[in-house]
Amino acid sequence: MTPKIKVIIPAFNEEESIGLVIKDIPDYVEEVIVISNNSTDRTEENAAKAGATVLKEPRKGYGYACLKGMNFIAEQGTVPDIIVFLDGDYSDYPEQLTQLIAPIIEKDIDFVIGARVKRLREAGSMTLPQIFGNWLATFLMKLLFGSKFTDLGPFRAIKYHKLLALAMEDKTYGWTVEMQLKALKKDFSYQEIPVKYRNRIGVSKVSGTVKGAVMAGVKILGWIFKYGFKK
Repeated sequence: MTPKIKVIIPAFNEEESIGLVIKDIPDYVEEVIVISNNSTDRTEENAAKAGATVLKEPRKGYGYACLKGMNFIAEQGTVPDIIVFLDGDYSDYPEQLTQLIAPIIEKDIDFVIGARVKRLREAGSMTLPQIFGNWLATFLMKLLFGSKFTDLGPFRAIKYHKLLALAMEDKTYGWTVEMQLKALKKDFSYQEIPVKYRNRIGVSKVSGTVKGAVMAGVKILGWIFKYGFKK
């Protein structure tokens, strides 16, 4: 049986890239949901033209947008099998979604992360603070939880019922690490697959600013230590 797959894409002012992202998502995906996170450009218009379901979330924050998408899915009559999270800046390769979901379909893995490995990254696609932050966060997860994660990559797939079991709550920068930490605490099966990564279109709202980078780092480390002390 072909699994029902829905894709959630948070997007803030990604008018130049969002259509390209949607176009490259495999046709077998049941629905692409773009959550405009208070965009002031043509993100919403371009996403709709490309065939996506477009939602509006006026509260700024990656987690707010993801939660909006999840709430929308919960209100629908049909229950998906797999949820894929993907950024709207075209830094990931949406066509690799097939590889991303393969461990779930073929090996019954609960949760898969697209790891942005160095050999597949375009030069300059990740800043030094991003690279260091990923290393530090995953090192601490290994130290505190015995984790095998090497990345906090935003391109990820998870069984829908497992996602609901995580009771996600972070509204901003800590969304990705919260998901990984809770998956570890609940002993979900997980796997990383190497994915390609390129320079994004436009300027990053997180790594592209000093404030964004600092706030993201604080939030990520806060989640790790919170769960570390709980242990």
